[in-house]
Amino acid sequence: MRRLLLVTALLSAAPAIAQPRPGDRTRSPEQMQAEFAIPAGQEDIAEALAAAAAHPLGTSENPVRVGGPDGERAYIARLRCPGGAAPQVGPRREAGVGAFGTVVAAYALDCGATRLDLVMDMYHEEHRESRAPAGLGILP
Repeated sequence: MRRLLLVTALLSAAPAIAQPRPGDRTRSPEQMQAEFAIPAGQEDIAEALAAAAAHPLGTSENPVRVGGPDGERAYIARLRCPGGAAPQVGPRREAGVGAFGTVVAAYALDCGATRLDLVMDMYHEEHRESRAPAGLGILP
């Protein structure tokens, strides 16, 4: 019963505790977000890209960078098998954490003789990949 009273007292006091005190500076949501954001410096990005480039494109170590699910679909639509046909695409599945520290997805691609799991990182809105994984072609 004592614990229940203590918890009730703390919960009812929480809104008052959260209120700014006289003399406190109020911050905008943008200022608060900037305080908690971890900025990625250009050097960090360049290092991650250089490390990824040492691995084949479309692997967990060098995922294809695209912008969102639409970017994934658009990239896959541009891929071509050695004979020029579009590959058969399996279902999307999570593939863990990729080289850039984000969750990546994998698609099974089948061109008959050429089969591969294509790993993609959809958290790169600013990037449009122009290269194809080994064994496949890509439309402009």
